[in-house]
Amino acid sequence: MTTRLPDLTGLLGQALVETLYIVAISLAVGTVFGLAVGLGLYTTRSGGLYASRPVFVTLNFLVNFFRPIPFVIFIGAVQPLARLVTGTGIGNPAIIFALSLSAGFFVARVVEQNLFSVDPGVIEASRAMGASRLKTIAAVLIPEALGPLVLGLTFSFVAVVDASAIAGVLGGGGLGNFSLQYGFRQFDWAVTWTTVLIIVAIVQLGQLLGNTVSRRLLRR
Repeated sequence: MTTRLPDLTGLLGQALVETLYIVAISLAVGTVFGLAVGLGLYTTRSGGLYASRPVFVTLNFLVNFFRPIPFVIFIGAVQPLARLVTGTGIGNPAIIFALSLSAGFFVARVVEQNLFSVDPGVIEASRAMGASRLKTIAAVLIPEALGPLVLGLTFSFVAVVDASAIAGVLGGGGLGNFSLQYGFRQFDWAVTWTTVLIIVAIVQLGQLLGNTVSRRLLRR
């Protein structure tokens, strides 16, 4: 069977740009949101810098509730909220909103777990020297956990790339939609596998970059 791939290179390039755009915006927003929630989980637990059981229980419940939901279900569930925030329930704006929210809950747990790699003694020493709680977080806690955090965010990047491909099923653009429309539905396996290889290359490059940065931070 002949393939239409040579005639679709322009659309493939456009789909690649769309995927990179969706992933970049979603990961950036999700990281900021997840970092805030993850810090909240770590600092408000018993013995934390801002220990508060009500806040911790609330944040922990939200993360445990939303994080396990498969993205293909999650995006449908938050569609009314996406429409309220972005003005539309379909297309790239809605996909980015849902993906940012989903990534945020995922990143939150990654951040919380990696903050536990910091020696509590370092935090206690900072407080004993008169540093405020906020300064301890900014100058000690986050820098000390930066290496593991980068590794965790690299894993999150892979998850966001995977989820962005699923978005093609639900009206979003990018490589997932391109593969579905011009590959799978047309039984054009050259198009399908070309898209797969591009997604794999994106993931591998992101993984390599994350591992390299993390290694350098851990050697400081």
